[in-house]
Amino acid sequence: MSKPQSNSTHDAQGNGKSGLRTMVLGAIGVVFGDIGTSPLYTLKEAFSPHFGLVGNHDTILGILSLVFWALMIVVTIKYVTIIMRADNEGEGGIMALMALAQRTLPKGGRSAYIVGLLGIFGASLFFGDGVITPAMSVLSAVEGMGVAAPHMRAWIVPITVAILIVVFMAQRYGTQKVGKVFGPITLVWFISIAAIGVYHVLDAPEVLKAFNPWWGVKFFMTHGWHSLFILGAVVLAVTGGEALYADMGHFGPNPIRIGWMAVVLPSLMLNYLGQGALVLEHPSAINNPFFEAVPEWALVPMVVLATMAAVIASQAVITGAYSVARQAMQLGYIPRMQIKHTSSDTIGQIYVPYINWLLMVLVLAVVLIFRSSTALATAYGISVSGTMLIDTLLLALVAWTLWPGWRKWVLPLCVVFFIVDLGFVIANGAKFFHGAWFPIVLGLLVFTLLRTWRRGRELLHDEVRKEGIQLDSFLPGLMLAPPVRVPGTAVFLTADKGVVPHALLHNLKHNKVLHERNVFLTVVTLNVPYAAAKQRLEITSIGDAFYRVVIRYGFMETPDVPLALMRSCDAGGIYFDPMDTTYFASRETIIATPHRNMPAWRDKLFAIMHRNAAPATSFFRIPGNRLVELGSTVEI
Repeated sequence: MSKPQSNSTHDAQGNGKSGLRTMVLGAIGVVFGDIGTSPLYTLKEAFSPHFGLVGNHDTILGILSLVFWALMIVVTIKYVTIIMRADNEGEGGIMALMALAQRTLPKGGRSAYIVGLLGIFGASLFFGDGVITPAMSVLSAVEGMGVAAPHMRAWIVPITVAILIVVFMAQRYGTQKVGKVFGPITLVWFISIAAIGVYHVLDAPEVLKAFNPWWGVKFFMTHGWHSLFILGAVVLAVTGGEALYADMGHFGPNPIRIGWMAVVLPSLMLNYLGQGALVLEHPSAINNPFFEAVPEWALVPMVVLATMAAVIASQAVITGAYSVARQAMQLGYIPRMQIKHTSSDTIGQIYVPYINWLLMVLVLAVVLIFRSSTALATAYGISVSGTMLIDTLLLALVAWTLWPGWRKWVLPLCVVFFIVDLGFVIANGAKFFHGAWFPIVLGLLVFTLLRTWRRGRELLHDEVRKEGIQLDSFLPGLMLAPPVRVPGTAVFLTADKGVVPHALLHNLKHNKVLHERNVFLTVVTLNVPYAAAKQRLEITSIGDAFYRVVIRYGFMETPDVPLALMRSCDAGGIYFDPMDTTYFASRETIIATPHRNMPAWRDKLFAIMHRNAAPATSFFRIPGNRLVELGSTVEI
């Protein structure tokens, strides 16, 4: 690859103007929900008491300048212009970027291991963002009710909790129907905040000077080194920027770029400038400049519209958590969980019950602990800035290895991105004891779980392989005195193609029979989003009606083993009669042993996770009435 080309198969560029407009509208509704609600709290947080800033002329222009250039450098240049070209066969997001970067490195090497650690830690931080974003967005929107009706302030938290419960309870029904109105509602939101901004900018056009970066530089010069901490508020303006890249697979890069440049960026900046103009004219409005900027007659409708926009932003983050969870499952970083498809038309619309209820409990806990957007803002930002910093490091690696013709200008920009992202991380890290501890601790817990599962699976496979019998030597010996053959096909699931499955050994030991046809089946997950049709199935005859079958899936696909086997004859393979096929699987019981490869507490943690994981047979959609499970004990 000589230059960063986008390979998205979902790109709407070739679908005509009507198709492109539809995709742009859909992207506005789904992709920009998080970053689109940032004006609710960004300037309000920048002038909160713990920063000690006074809302005078130079300070306001300085903050507005920092917000504008953060949007330009981090979102417009970094994500929209560059990172969205680093697609993994059309898919984006930190897991896809990690898989793309690892593809260029020696398999099993130290560099690939470090890249894997970075990607998994970034995904862990993204989960922390998924907990805080719904709480922050909905709480900020509902707080507008306190401006419209001050006597209702005591009801802000209960109403927020009720809205969030409804949002999570509705997830099981999918977003297909609701999603059709996301785009229009969010478009109305952006038009409304832009109109409010224009209304106030006309009263104080002085704020347009904020486009000059000198005002941002002057802010740092005036307030000294500790002014770096204001970046902890400025980063709130770019939260959701990573979602542009993560959702690229659903819409393609062009609709997202057009939506950002034509609608979202202008609307956001007009509103920020309008809030700044209002504070210049009326300094008392600094307590909640977004809702103070709304005309009194439009305050209640704007609270309703803001709440709807916040729900949409929450929906985008929640469904994003489902997608990341599925990718992590396929790549072997978290235990298998039940996945439900909520749309017969769109494969990407899924529902993961365990993730949904876990998110709901954590989000409600966050609301009840922090109780206001001002308090919650101290916890917000560290997970986002950490993920963005990791994205920059992975982008630099991809540019160095895959874009030799473009690295001379991408790598210097990566240095700029690194400095900006590091500034955001430091500024947010300084708020550790004031709330930033929560997403950090949550991220570390998720990271520990992911690494423990990955390492535990490796140790489990090593033990099974160590105790196993090589297939190539076992079959010839077995056929010297073959057991009785019974009609039908037996499919033995095995993670190692060269080792005799435990299920086969147990079947021979207890039942003392072989089926007419015996298949050793291995399911492989590739580091690409979708496996090509010619890669899907590989069937090798190893003699005496024994076959070795490999089924490959991409990390964005949900495996369906019976369907893949049924289609094997279409590719010139053997025919599998669903009613004449029995699946045999081994289910291991883990025994934690001290003084071995992992600390005892991680062995026990892995054993608990393994015991509660959905069985592989369910994950692979193997029907229960065609399944025989045989247990075994493994020490790690």
